Amino acid sequence: MRFLYVAPRYHTNQMDIMKGLTEHGHEVLFISHYAAIIEDYSYVTPVVLGYSPLYRLIDWLYVKVIHRKDPTAIVFKIQHGFPPIGKLRRLICDFRPDVVILRERSVYSMAAYRICRRKGYPCILYNQNPLWSAPAKTDLPHRIADKLSPKVRMTPVMGRKKPGTAIRENDYFVPFVAEPQRAPGERDYFAQDTIHILCIGKYEIRKHHLMMVEAVSRLREKYRLHLTLVGEATNHFQKEYCEQVRECVKAHHAEDIVTVKTNVPRNQMEREYLAADVYVIPSTLEMASVSQLEAMSYSLPVICSDTNGTACYVEDGVTGYLFKDCDEEDLIHKLDALLSDRKRIRAMGEAGYQALVKKYNFDRYYESVMQIREKCEKND
Repeated sequence: MRFLYVAPRYHTNQMDIMKGLTEHGHEVLFISHYAAIIEDYSYVTPVVLGYSPLYRLIDWLYVKVIHRKDPTAIVFKIQHGFPPIGKLRRLICDFRPDVVILRERSVYSMAAYRICRRKGYPCILYNQNPLWSAPAKTDLPHRIADKLSPKVRMTPVMGRKKPGTAIRENDYFVPFVAEPQRAPGERDYFAQDTIHILCIGKYEIRKHHLMMVEAVSRLREKYRLHLTLVGEATNHFQKEYCEQVRECVKAHHAEDIVTVKTNVPRNQMEREYLAADVYVIPSTLEMASVSQLEAMSYSLPVICSDTNGTACYVEDGVTGYLFKDCDEEDLIHKLDALLSDRKRIRAMGEAGYQALVKKYNFDRYYESVMQIREKCEKND
């Protein structure tokens, strides 16, 4: 079959999906708005189509002039950027996809959906809004966006069943995919009699690197441990924050137990996972992360915030722990509970690996997408 993806960028959380599709003989065309500095094209090389000349001017004014001091201004283009329509139409029509997966209810995706719908290509909306969610907004802008977007949606975020939430008709849960890498018996733990903690995340304030440095500094007298921070620092906001992290390490006199790394290529990340014993995602406002699955694929227990969109991938007390969002004391409490028992670290790592093999494999992803595709044909 021919799979078409249209998304802002070729994100690492799609890597194992692309691998599965290509290894099973499917054709993939991935059209992205832009390319990030750190991407891995081992299986699929995206077509970086970019934006129309008019929008590039708008974006320059918005980011460089109007909001030049706002580090979040660069994401404006994800929702509002529009493509070079002629080039987009030619790419789609020449490829003739059997299924189309469009990221977000964005202007870019709406343009692609219009082209695909006129040609009869079945389209699935993919975003990271929770499956269990509050009723959809019904104001005019949201009604227009719904009208111009695919009617069937898939998301890797389960959300929580609670009063005021429900699963909308034609919404489906399709989790991220990660390939098993190392079973517990195929890797070593506790090198140099030390518990190695790994954190991966862009150098942004919400990723809470400073909180992690504080946490390990407070636990260092109790345990022999080492923290490795790995993240992207490419724009000046990220570089400035990374420098704050380094200064924090110095202020805590923690240079011997904390290592700060930047811009590590994906093909070198296996070394980081194999050197670790515990994986922590301390960030807040995390819509969805795939790194906990990557950690589980290397038989690591995971600690993450209870508000992380994909916190449902971590079974609390079985494959790791969930801590209260932005709560340093609870993070330290959960770290303490895990670090105090090395047998528990191994057992949780093994449980995570087994969960990955059973629940988060490519076959389940493919079957789910095929079932949703049938719904698309009925709805369109």
